[in-house]
Parts: sequence; structure tokens; C-alpha cells
Amino acid sequence: MNFCIFSANYLPNIGGVERYTYYISKELIKNGHSVTVVTSNVFNLKPIEITSEGIELCRLPCYNLLSGRYPVYKKNAVFNKIDKHIRSQKYNLVIVNTRFYLHSLYGARFAHDNNIPVITIEHGTSHLTVNNRFLDFCGEKWEHFITKRLKKYCNHYFGVSKAACDWSAHFGIESEGVLYNAVDLNEIETIAQNPIYHYKEKFNIPVNAKIVVFTGRLIKEKGVYQLLDAFNKLNDKSVYMFIAGDGPEKQALESIKNKNTFLLGKLDFSHIIALLCESDILCLPSVSEGMSTSVLEAVATKTFVITTETGGTKELILSDDYGIVTESNTSQEIYDSLKYALHNDEFRRIATENSYARLKEVFIWEKTAAKVEEICNAMEG
Repeated sequence: MNFCIFSANYLPNIGGVERYTYYISKELIKNGHSVTVVTSNVFNLKPIEITSEGIELCRLPCYNLLSGRYPVYKKNAVFNKIDKHIRSQKYNLVIVNTRFYLHSLYGARFAHDNNIPVITIEHGTSHLTVNNRFLDFCGEKWEHFITKRLKKYCNHYFGVSKAACDWSAHFGIESEGVLYNAVDLNEIETIAQNPIYHYKEKFNIPVNAKIVVFTGRLIKEKGVYQLLDAFNKLNDKSVYMFIAGDGPEKQALESIKNKNTFLLGKLDFSHIIALLCESDILCLPSVSEGMSTSVLEAVATKTFVITTETGGTKELILSDDYGIVTESNTSQEIYDSLKYALHNDEFRRIATENSYARLKEVFIWEKTAAKVEEICNAMEG
């Protein structure tokens, strides 16, 4: 089968949707199919190329609005060339990742105009925010407007978690099922066996010290300020924290961290896995997730998870036997959770084993790709 995936952002940009697109493409190709990814040329790379994995990338020229978070394609000669190229192909299924980009609308319309079955996958559980009340208000209105347009061209919707499916109902969309965000366990375990970096050694941290880690974009909705406040309250010299990621809040966080906290900036995948392998606890007190890649990667490395009940977290962390899911992301609740987990080693050990078993059962790319193949066969039949 031949798949075409529209994803407004893609690697080397780091994010959950970008990694979802990459891994589902790689898994489908491994199963003998072909995949074209239509994305935005945020980094001025080749307009069309085929990667070493066999993924055909078509990068549309674009305006990089919101510092690249919201690319908008621009029509010119390069756009027309790519548009002509993809229209000349025979696709069995078009997959639109996320709902609120003009890029997504273009993908759905492309499928509709060429009589190709199309599905849209929801990745979020709340409105996009830039932490500006006026802009967020305008953004909500825009999301409803563009979703209404999208629904003219696409009738089949899925989510990366049940929570993402529930969020789609906010826009009058009835989802047909879940295409879970997932991990490549073989890749992660290979990296874990020969880590690219040793963080305790490089930062002169005692071998027996405990490590709390945060991985993700440094934006307010990820709860990183509350996490830092909670960690500062711990005031435990035997516990260290690494914050891996980049974003608009990085400079402000640097100014309020204590000496046991290290801001690492943006790390590639291999470094993230190496970091998680040396960590005891991942804490992600986010207010908006679909199905967090950070949580999945932590569970895959048997790192204990503290996170909020937003998004699909509770579909993996089923109970206290699997990790800690907080009701809110207040610094006090994060502090209490960190303190309890840090002082109960056996509790953490049992939880990581349970969550790892749950991950292997549901949240691996083989399962998600097989579901995509089933959907494609059903829509063609």
C-alpha cells in the first residue's frame, strides 16, 4: 500500500507529532509499504528527498509563524512542483496529523479532490496556547473555524489516545478509534545497552544520588515552573534534576534554579534515552498532552513516572501500581509526589515493572501500524 501523511511539522523539529509521523512511517515501510510525508520546509532543506529509511519527504515552502510552531504554506513555483508531484501518485490512504493547521486542511482537500480515503488523527486534549489571553482567544476561534472547514473534506477521525478522541467531541467530531502514540522498544533497548553519554559522570554527581528528570518543550503549559518550585522545596542535596528541552522559558528558568538543577537544552533522541536510563523519576506536570512521548520513553527505560491526569496518561498509568498521576500540577502536589516516590524505592520498582508490561502490550509501533493497515483495507473495501 502507498500512504501519504500530512504533518505540518516534521524532523529535525522535535515534538510528539513529528516523532509520531516518523515512527509510523518507518514501521509501515518495514511492513513493505511506501510512505510520502508532506510537511513544511521550516529549516530550508531540500524540497523533495528520500531518507535512508525510504521515507519520501515533500517539504512545502512556508511562513514560520509563532517561531515555527505554526508554519503556513506559501504558494509559489516550488509549492506547485510538489503539488503536481503528489497529485501524480496513487495513494491508498491519506493521513492528516493534527486538525488545526492550514497544512491539514490542504491535505484533507487534496485527498477529497483525488478520491483518496482520508483520516485525521487528533494529537491534543486542549486548545493550542501561546500564553497570551487575546491570542489564545483568537486561536480558539481559529481552531473552530478551520475544523469546520476540515470536516467538509474528512469524515473519519481517530486520536492518539482515548482522551484525544474525547477532545475531538468538543468540535462535534465522533472519533472512530485510537491510533496510539508509541515507542520503538528495540531501538530504545539498543541505545540503553550502549549509552552515548554518562550524565552523572559528566556532571560529577555521586553514583548513588537520585535523579529527577523533565524532558519536553520549555513552555508554561508543561508545568516546568511548578516542577522547579517543588524541587527547590525538597532542598535535598542527594537529589539532582536534569531539565532537557528548549523553549521560550529557558532563560527565566535558569535564573531561579538551584545548584542541583541542570538545564541541558535540546537533546537528540539518543541523549534523551541515555539520560532516562540514569534517572529515577520522570516528572511531567503538563496541563495539555495527547499521549505524551516523554512518558512513553520513560516507561520504556523503566523510569518511574509522575505526571498529571491530562491526555492519555491514565491509559498507561492505570493506577498507583503503575506510577503517580496527580489531580493537578500545583507545586505542592508535585512536591508531595516527589517526596513520596523518592523515599519508597520498592514502590517505584514495582510500578516501573507494571507500566513497562502495559507499554509492551499496547504502546508499540507494531500495534499502531497494524491498526493503520486495517483501517486502510476497510476504507478501500
